[in-house]
Amino acid sequence: MADKKDNNQDSDALIPVTDEQHNETTTANTASPASPASKKAHRHRSRGGLWTILLLTLLLTLALAGAGYWYVYQRQSDNQALYDAQVAQQQKLEVLNRTNTTLQQQLKALETSKTELAKSVNDLVAKSETLSQQSEQALAEIQNMEGRRPADWLIAEADYLVRMAGRKLWLEQDIRTAIMLLSNADQRLQELTDPSVLPVRKLIAQDIQMLQQLNPVSHTSIALTLSGLLAQIDNLPLDTFEKPEQEATKDQVSESVSDWKQNLAAVWHSITDQFISVTRNETPVEPLMSEQQQWLAREQLKLQLMQAQSAAMNRQNDLYQQSLQSATALLEKKFAVGESEIKGFLREVQKLAAADVSQTLPQQMESQAPLQELLESRVEKVFGQGASAL
Repeated sequence: MADKKDNNQDSDALIPVTDEQHNETTTANTASPASPASKKAHRHRSRGGLWTILLLTLLLTLALAGAGYWYVYQRQSDNQALYDAQVAQQQKLEVLNRTNTTLQQQLKALETSKTELAKSVNDLVAKSETLSQQSEQALAEIQNMEGRRPADWLIAEADYLVRMAGRKLWLEQDIRTAIMLLSNADQRLQELTDPSVLPVRKLIAQDIQMLQQLNPVSHTSIALTLSGLLAQIDNLPLDTFEKPEQEATKDQVSESVSDWKQNLAAVWHSITDQFISVTRNETPVEPLMSEQQQWLAREQLKLQLMQAQSAAMNRQNDLYQQSLQSATALLEKKFAVGESEIKGFLREVQKLAAADVSQTLPQQMESQAPLQELLESRVEKVFGQGASAL
């Protein structure tokens, strides 16, 4: 209790006294002496004010502490956001640096390409100028030809015709077309009215004469004729035995019952007349050909005609004649010579056998090489570059 009193006294001593309270106290002290009840009430009021002040101080302290915490939290949040923003900016800066480096490399590559392109353009311009100069020179040479170019073309055309005649002769064995092409080549050279081409025209005339002396038989026509004959073999009649047809009996049996006497007599005569039959044949007996033998005869004839066809295309006259002779022998032996079909077939085979399919072609044209040399000399004289200037 003494401690409480001391504390109260200390608290009373700590409570500040205002001027009004001091005056009231002074007035009360001067007016009347203080009673114990008034002192006790005064102490209670002093304690309530003290607690109020302490509570306000505590609240103020808590508010300050909360404000400080909020400030520190906001400060840390701002710092983290600022750090994140700095990191993002740093990453963007690195991306921009890499992009800048790439763009610089591309710019260098573009500059290099530009330099190479400029160099290529300069080369092309130089080549274009060179080609332009060559074109102008060629035009000048063409203008200075003084009508000689058509003559060169006539010689080139004659050379082409002679070459075509050689191809027709050696590849297709077409003598008539080769002669026609050589004649056309001679006409082209004749249009030149140039005495320098007379030796070549002489050689062309010799080539034409040599081809005209060859056998003019058409091997293609012979081969086609043989193909037509081959298609007819299956329809040719063979020389085989044919059973004669039986003659109809004179006495016919009727179906009427009333004619029984005539029917009986007809049957009796039929039995007695055909009981013994004698036939007289004075020609030599030939064996009957089976179906296999008939097929074999036709195939043998086809083989001989196909062999003759191959020999005709290959200019083998001996084999051609031998095959046709064998075909003729087969026709006379195995086929019905008396029939009109066989007679016509034999005439065609004999007509083909009269042809000579042998033919010796020349190894080269005498006029081809001199004509080519003449063309090259003319071209070289005009352009100065040989045949490559065409």
